[in-house]
Amino acid sequence: MHRRAYSVLRMFVRASTGSWFESGCWDFLSPRSLHIDGPSALKHTLTDKTVPADDRTNKEESKHRHTMSRPKQLSPWTIFFSGSAGAMIAETCTLPIDITKIRLQLQGEKLSAIVDKSVVTNATQPARYKGMLDCGASIVKSEGLDEWLPGVTGLYKGLQPALLRQCVYSGLRIGTYERFRSLLANGQPIETLPLWKKIIAGATTGAFAAAIATPTDLIKVRMQASSKSQSRYNGLTDAFISIARTEGLKGLWRGWGPTVQRAAIVNAAELSTYDHFKHFLIQKRIVSGDTFSTHLLASLAAGFVATLFSNPIDVMKTRIMNQKVVNGVPVYTGVVDCLTKTIRSEGFLALYKGFIPNYARLGP
Repeated sequence: MHRRAYSVLRMFVRASTGSWFESGCWDFLSPRSLHIDGPSALKHTLTDKTVPADDRTNKEESKHRHTMSRPKQLSPWTIFFSGSAGAMIAETCTLPIDITKIRLQLQGEKLSAIVDKSVVTNATQPARYKGMLDCGASIVKSEGLDEWLPGVTGLYKGLQPALLRQCVYSGLRIGTYERFRSLLANGQPIETLPLWKKIIAGATTGAFAAAIATPTDLIKVRMQASSKSQSRYNGLTDAFISIARTEGLKGLWRGWGPTVQRAAIVNAAELSTYDHFKHFLIQKRIVSGDTFSTHLLASLAAGFVATLFSNPIDVMKTRIMNQKVVNGVPVYTGVVDCLTKTIRSEGFLALYKGFIPNYARLGP
């Protein structure tokens, strides 16, 4: 009898609301899930919510409610495109800070000439800027690209490769992180996953994405490093063709080593310190629970630690990518060579050039 009533009710709802309604609620309303044992049970279940149920019914109803409230898992493509879109918007907003970081990291560098395939140091990159704000003001004043937006467009040099880089890098990094984390979880709940496994997942996926996106990062750095009178390329396409023609296809991946290392350091440091600081703030009752201010303070702390550890390798990355290659001979043979020459000629603190704009991007 109750099965006939259920069939009539099902046909009525299906005709009234469509089959889309059925997928979400009929698992909960079905006799099997409600354990309906007869007409009286059906009556009490559908009309009298105050009637206590047995333990087994409570467990089953709780299970189905949990299933219904569980958010739908996003597809890898949805995660990729949403991650890329968010990162591209953020990149557009912070690119003026990024260009000041690049300029500050390069000033004071020893300019080298290559004579008979040997590197000869003969000059020093002038220290034209006193800091991030002075650098930005100088670019606005002297490097505008058109008469309609005088100066401001100078702060957006390298926008095309920057957006392309974020599309590839952030999409891959965010899109693969959850998959790799689940692989490390090996069936156990994500909430119980040890922190070191999350660090490995973040570092690995970040390094993988950075390696793929290195050519776009290379072009971005070179475009941002050149002033209005020293522009090396006419655009994104010209940059790809020019580098491939003069330095070979492997030239597009120049500096991939420090790029991968930086990505791994940033992802690992941000993830671990963010988690640690958030729980520290809550446990010490510095903040009132898991609120917006808690996430903000934890993010600022994590960004500072990540910048502290990654800035030296970021300076090396910028200089290796921006170096000029003559007859196939680069100025720097690698990260260690660049590190040694930088410290020897400019001192240890040169490794922290551009720290403030770097943190201004990572912190928030």
